[in-house]
Order: sequence, then structure tokens, then C-alpha cells
Amino acid sequence: MSCEHLVCAQCAHPVIEGRCALCRANRERMHSHGFAGLSPALIIVLLVVLLFAALVIRHLSGL
Repeated sequence: MSCEHLVCAQCAHPVIEGRCALCRANRERMHSHGFAGLSPALIIVLLVVLLFAALVIRHLSGL
């Protein structure tokens, strides 16, 4: 979704211009894509998988 054609309910100007705090906040929210373009949920899943893999490797190296 793009904010090019959205009109702010607070200042009645295009959101893309960022004239008020609400415009700037919504523009930032719409254009933020997380770390390296990944969603926060996917980053958490990757961290859990990495932690699990580290625990398995540590357990296997102790045998």
C-alpha cells in the first residue's frame, strides 16, 4: 500500500507530505519494513530456530 493518495484526517493534506505529526507517523508506519525487509514475526521465528540449532549442536558435541 502507498500513502501517495491518502489524505490525513487531521490536517486534510496528503499523508506523503507529512505536514502534521499524524501524517509523519502514518507515513513512517507504512514505509517501515522491519530489519532487512523482514517482518518482526519472521525475525523472531528465525531467532528461535537459531537458538534451537545452537542447543542441539551443544548437546551433540557433549556426547
